[in-house]
Amino acid sequence: MRISFDKGELDLDLIHAFLSGAYWSVGIPRHTVERAIKGSFTVAAFEPDEEGKDEQIGFARLVTDYATFAYLADVFVLPAHRGKRVASAMIQALHDHPDLQGLRRWALFTRDMQSVYASLGWEQYPHPERLMVRDDPDTPR
Repeated sequence: MRISFDKGELDLDLIHAFLSGAYWSVGIPRHTVERAIKGSFTVAAFEPDEEGKDEQIGFARLVTDYATFAYLADVFVLPAHRGKRVASAMIQALHDHPDLQGLRRWALFTRDMQSVYASLGWEQYPHPERLMVRDDPDTPR
């Protein structure tokens, strides 16, 4: 497996296809995915296909100010590659990236992958009463 931070290597068709069917972003328009990627620090995982050409198998993006916080979003691994610690490798690569050192807080939302993040040092926020969100019901998820 190869990890890359190069946006030029991203397979936008694959990312959009996956995200438009994911529970957190069903029906998301492609232009929204492209805009989100443009404004984010991205990581992707690749493995060689049968012909030896690198094929994207995972993706994640980070929204950050590079000084105090980072918000992890849109983490996914293609079904055929799950269980191989691909997500863990991408997240660890983000943790280790020199441009992302010294951040006071990283955050994310997840419905069912808490154990993956816990294995990488993440924990539930201890003061949920301090956390506020604003969802727009008219915006595609």
